[in-house]
Amino acid sequence: MTAHNITCPHCHETFSLDNAGYADIVKQVRDKEFSKALHEKLEAAAQEERLVAERAKLASEREMNQALHERDAKIQALKNQLERHEADQQAAARLAEAEKKAQLQEAVQAKEREIHALQAKLSASKTEQELAITKAVDAIQKERDTLQNTLSEAELKSRLATTQLKERYELQLKDRDDHIERLKDMKARLSTKMVGETLEQHCEVEFNRSRAMAFPRAYFEKDNDARSGSKGDYIFRDMDESGTEILSIMFEMKNENDSTATKKKNEDFLKELDKDRTEKKCEYAVLVSLLEPENELYNTGIVDVSHRYPKMYIIRPQFFLPIISLLRNASTNALTYKRELELTRQQSIDVTNFEEKLETFKNGFSRNYDLAHKQFNKAIEEIDRSISHLQKIKENLLSSGNNLRLANDKAQDVTIKKLTRGNATMKAQFAALKGE
Repeated sequence: MTAHNITCPHCHETFSLDNAGYADIVKQVRDKEFSKALHEKLEAAAQEERLVAERAKLASEREMNQALHERDAKIQALKNQLERHEADQQAAARLAEAEKKAQLQEAVQAKEREIHALQAKLSASKTEQELAITKAVDAIQKERDTLQNTLSEAELKSRLATTQLKERYELQLKDRDDHIERLKDMKARLSTKMVGETLEQHCEVEFNRSRAMAFPRAYFEKDNDARSGSKGDYIFRDMDESGTEILSIMFEMKNENDSTATKKKNEDFLKELDKDRTEKKCEYAVLVSLLEPENELYNTGIVDVSHRYPKMYIIRPQFFLPIISLLRNASTNALTYKRELELTRQQSIDVTNFEEKLETFKNGFSRNYDLAHKQFNKAIEEIDRSISHLQKIKENLLSSGNNLRLANDKAQDVTIKKLTRGNATMKAQFAALKGE
């Protein structure tokens, strides 16, 4: 048996130990130093993981605060835009909710990636770091649970806001439906009145109300000349101070009861109206019609059908006086050119350029009207596309909510047992810790 001489560092006395005693002392020294070093490393690793967790939590809170701030700003913007257009507000509000949920989902995914990274680090680390990493995983899981709770609260608030927004829009839709019903009722009463009194009498009364102020020299009477086999309803002619004719319009008024079995169309009367205009030598022809009440083309305003018959328009009764004013103003401007043309004739000057100017003016007027009408139709189409886009955003939001629910289910399913499955080293470490 080998003897080992040991010198006491305090009293400097030397004594001998056998192999067993010597090994026991060495083991005590090694275990104490290893425990101390392990404790220090575990403390450092735990501190580092706490700092990482706190930084991740702060970053997550900043992202959530930023998302909430952006959502509040967008909701405020939507409130300001509500007066301009209801559809725009819906699109912006739902887009803000989609962005908010996307940001929250990205935060959850970032935490999941961080957990996976720590799990990979746990598998590759040395024995003395495994306990610290396990604690870090527990801390991250707790933080993940906190984040999930925060996400659940945010999702609850989002659903509440969505519900409130939906209720508000349903109330607005109900108000709009009520308004439409009132308009339909008013239209029914107006149509009944016009059927009883005739649309011709209605237009005549409207004209006579404005005759003294707007049309003091105008002629507006029924067309009683049926020598050609047909006649229009009314002829309008306006003169200037010298008696020169400024404007002439052949009017045709058409209406029918909603209970009428055979429904007429506006196009059925255009050919006859053009014939009457030509025979009575009127410059313009206008069909005042309540036919085809559901046709949006005729409900939007003045409809120019000059592509079918020259200088012909179809209007609703509310545009009766406006179209007379519009055509008279255009003809008054044209009359200036006519007077200039007459003056140049008297001075023996070639009048060809003046006639071209007159036609250019008329064509320009017609073109500008066509452009305005096309822009109006284009705006209606944009509104329809906005409604379709809002429907797609709604579908995306519903799909996003389902994905968030699936992500939460996957996060709740993560356990230590599943993480250590197939990892003998980790199972042994956890078994040793459980034994201690």
